Formats: sequence, structure tokens, C-alpha cells
Amino acid sequence: MNGDLRRHLGAGQVIPAMPLALNSDRTWSPQHQRALVRYYLDAGAGGLAVGVHTTQFEIREPEHSLYDPVLSLCAEETRRHLAPGRPFALVAGVCGATGQALREAAVARELGYDAALLSLSALREASDAELIAHCRRVGEILPLFGFYLQPAIGGRSYGYRFWREFAEIASAVAIKIAPFDRYATLDVVRAVADSGRDDLALYTGNDDHIIHDLLTPFPFGGPGAPPKRIVGGLLGQWAVGTKRAVALMDEVKSISRSAAEWAALDAGLTDFNAALFDPTHRFAGCISGIQELLRREGLLPSRACLDPKEELSPGQAEEIDRVIAAYPEWQDSGFIAENLDRWLGK
Repeated sequence: MNGDLRRHLGAGQVIPAMPLALNSDRTWSPQHQRALVRYYLDAGAGGLAVGVHTTQFEIREPEHSLYDPVLSLCAEETRRHLAPGRPFALVAGVCGATGQALREAAVARELGYDAALLSLSALREASDAELIAHCRRVGEILPLFGFYLQPAIGGRSYGYRFWREFAEIASAVAIKIAPFDRYATLDVVRAVADSGRDDLALYTGNDDHIIHDLLTPFPFGGPGAPPKRIVGGLLGQWAVGTKRAVALMDEVKSISRSAAEWAALDAGLTDFNAALFDPTHRFAGCISGIQELLRREGLLPSRACLDPKEELSPGQAEEIDRVIAAYPEWQDSGFIAENLDRWLGK
């Protein structure tokens, strides 16, 4: 199965980061969680990432205990709705110190997930050797989807040497590059290129430079080596406008536009993303922003988060109004309206 997974990820997929469907009283809505799964599958996504930052890390806290139920529902609904023979990657968010990470990976494997998107944020003081040992242990349970999460939302910094050693882990199948930092992004790409691994897929999580990442031929790997490419995206941004994201990936693979047209598209998508992700307030409203757009489209019953302090930042609702009017091309409004009743049904 690892070979099939590597081929699928290597072909370049749109993988939305799954939001958490909560009612206004912060109780979980399985009905709307199923509707989101159905939306992403019908939009043509090549995978789903569940239990990740966009799903809210608080699902693991004992007072909520939603990690297992949410992963279970999303896996079951995917299997029920997915067309026979259609390749798909179910990616489970795995985090915490080693004991917690091993438990989460075991739960995800039991539920039928294909890979673990491994956050190392809990190991802030660990050395590279300790981090690699941690990764290897989790990789014995599930194939690894490495994760460079930006420090502003809970991540930590890693250097070239860490990613070069990570690329030596046999169970590693992909890396999500999301530091929102061009220098750090280059560290990851160069490390993988220098490793010689051509079966380790690179995915962008840099929501501020999605198109730029997907188009860039990175000149690493030594003389005569083919350029290294970021082949797909695992993104909170692609939790909205997913059908349009799939069309974008098709266009990227065909290189069907001029350099100036691509640059303009990248600027527009980044502007659209800024309203949702709230960089003005150091991303404080990023989860609420995604959920607000999905709420307006009817896919979520509210924008509520498990943490009552997580809300839209001052002025963010007005920014979302602006980009909704300015960028209809990055939204699936018509597609959602046509199918919403069916997705919300039993």
C-alpha cells in the first residue's frame, strides 16, 4: 500500500485540512461534519487531513474527547462516499510527546488512515536527534507526512540538517512545508533534493504563496539533477473553494498561463487568504475565518471554536466581505448551493 500511496501523493493532490463542525453552543454537529466530507469528495479532492490545526488541536482535550469520534466519522464517510477504485489519501493529524503521538497514530491506523501528519510542536526543546527518534517510532505505525508548521500558530523552527535526516526515514512519504518563510521553505526542498529521494512528495502549506510554490522549479540536487517540485497542497485555504483548487491544480500541471497571469493569480489568492487567515493579528482569526466562510455557504452551522476566545479579529468580518465580492473565482458558491441539501441529508 505504501507504493500506491507514494504514487498518489507524488502525482500532486488537493488535500483540504478538515474544519471542525460545531453548533453555536460548541457541541459537535456530525451532520455538518459529514457534509464537509461529501463536499470535499465531490469537489475532487485527492485526500483529507483530519485532526490537524484546522480541526482544532483542542479536540484532544479530555473535556471534549473528539479526536477519535471525528477521525472515525470522517474515515467512515469517506469509505461510504468514495467511488470504487478512486485513489485517495486519508491523513491523520498526530501530535504531542511520544506517548501521545504513538497512541494517536495507532488510533488512526485502526480507523484506516493512510499516513500521519506529524506535528512536533510539543517537543520544543528536543534536539534534532531526539526529534528524529520520535519520528522513527511514529513511522513504525503509519507512513509519515512531515510537517513544518509556522511558529506563529504553534510550530517551531527546524533547519536544513533536520530535514536532511528526516528524508532518510524509510516510512516518510511526504512533507508539508508551511513555515510561511521562503528561507525555511528552501531549507526543506534543498534537504530533500540532496537526499536523492524521488519518492518523498513535497506539499505546500504556505497559504501565502500557494501558486508560487506549485510553479517553482527549485534548482537543487547538484549538476544535471532535474529541478525539485512542490507537487500539491495540504492546506487550510483549500478547506474552502475546494473545487476551484482542484481546477487550479489541473491548470498548474498543464502550465496553461503566462508568467504574468500566474503572478496575478497568486497575488489575488494571497489577498483572499489574508482575509481568512488574519495575518494582521498574527493569524489569531485563521480558524474562525475559514469557518465563517463555510458558515455563510451553509456547510457549517456556526463559526464557533472549542476555545471561546477563538473568534474573528476586529475588522476581519469586513475583510471577508471584501474578498467574497472581489474574488468569486476562488469560491464554490454555486456548486455548494446546488448540492448542499444532498450533502446535509442522511
